[in-house]
Amino acid sequence: MEVEIVQTTVEILVALVVILTLGLLSVIFFEAYRRRHNHTHVEAPAIFEDPHSLKQIPCPSIFDPAEKYLSLIVPAFNEEHRLPVALEEMMNYLQQRAAKDKSFSFEVVIVDDGSADGTKRVAFEYVRKYNVDNVRVILLGRNHGKGEAIRKGMLHSRGELLLMLDADGATKITDLEKLENQILSVARKEFNSGDSAASDSTVKVADIPLAAFGSRAHLEEKALSTRKWYRNFLMKGFHLVVLLSAGPGIRDTQCGFKMFTRSSARKLFSNIRLRRWCFDVELVYLCKHFGIRVLEISVNWSEIPGSKVNPLSIPNMLWELVLMSIGYRTGMWRIRT
Repeated sequence: MEVEIVQTTVEILVALVVILTLGLLSVIFFEAYRRRHNHTHVEAPAIFEDPHSLKQIPCPSIFDPAEKYLSLIVPAFNEEHRLPVALEEMMNYLQQRAAKDKSFSFEVVIVDDGSADGTKRVAFEYVRKYNVDNVRVILLGRNHGKGEAIRKGMLHSRGELLLMLDADGATKITDLEKLENQILSVARKEFNSGDSAASDSTVKVADIPLAAFGSRAHLEEKALSTRKWYRNFLMKGFHLVVLLSAGPGIRDTQCGFKMFTRSSARKLFSNIRLRRWCFDVELVYLCKHFGIRVLEISVNWSEIPGSKVNPLSIPNMLWELVLMSIGYRTGMWRIRT
């Protein structure tokens, strides 16, 4: 009798495990299928507003020819207090560089990701101060996530080179020269490689598909010694899942300091579907798919109070990585070429 009870209990447990597993797989496939069109635009209008004239200026498209040398895309969600410090540093650097080099042109695109504080007001103060040709603001209306904010900014930028960077100023703006110089160095080699297309005098750096990722991997040993054990455990687990979903090659996928040539940005940001923290990993996956060379470059980085990433974000990030793997590997997420 006892044997029969144990056997029945085991059968019930096995059945529950099978049901739960099938249910989880069904949810994963359903959610991946639901997000298959997430690379289309969110409903926010692609319009810049000139605060002086209140004139509505249509946004340019990443598929248009470049009009500036450098675009800086800054996603901002409730950054009323940290944004002014970062913008002051950016504008001082950019103006000094423009004064030394008359051929240097730039724009800063601030994407307000549905902030509930005074972020919009702060952003428009800088548009008034530096004019709408140099500083522009895109309002998403409601919060969509950092990935969507950066994607929106990238798709409506005018630069030959496009840099995404966080509003907290954790990485010094001068470090963009490290990424820029590496891209220019590789591009020159492409120009001189003997390939008829690359050596054509009409080809610019914007036409060479390259990406440069800022990296904090050189700071990892110090970070491991100062972080709580459970945070190290979660991060190690996250890195393992990243390795399985996007493959090897990039040690730090999550640094928010990345530069792209215009041609690589066209391909990448017209395809990404993840709208929150894991869009960085999707960028790595897409770079490999398109054969875009990724340069990983060490940058200076400092912890800034007010981070919006916490241990509770890790499960959501893992969930998005699973969806990404299923979406691309089953063909549900089709890549536009």
